[in-house]
Amino acid sequence: MHEMSLAVAVVDQVEAAAKSHGAVGVTSVELDVGELAGVVADALAFCFELACAGTVLEGAELITRTVPGTARCEPCAADWAVGMPPRLLCPRCGAAAGELLSGRELQIRQVRWAGPDTPHGRHRQPITEES
Repeated sequence: MHEMSLAVAVVDQVEAAAKSHGAVGVTSVELDVGELAGVVADALAFCFELACAGTVLEGAELITRTVPGTARCEPCAADWAVGMPPRLLCPRCGAAAGELLSGRELQIRQVRWAGPDTPHGRHRQPITEES
């Protein structure tokens, strides 16, 4: 089950960021998960809860947002939603997809944590990758 290794990697990254910002607890983690990434959302949520045990993320909510898969045709420059199972032939001209534009990502979108003087889960301060 690769969802466990993904969950552990997310927890490790968020825990490191939380510690560097002086957070004593994390209230939620938002992930962008591409529909073509091969991730089972329920399995990831289960593994995330297990991976959070004993860390500053214990009790944190996992929020996932599905990113639709899209492709571009090189011959005619059409873009389309590939769906699941993926339709990799251009609906306009029938050529094979030249490029997948989205749908394979697994990215931490936002983290919310409780500060050192704030009870866990109350005041939420967003942290993004730009922070």
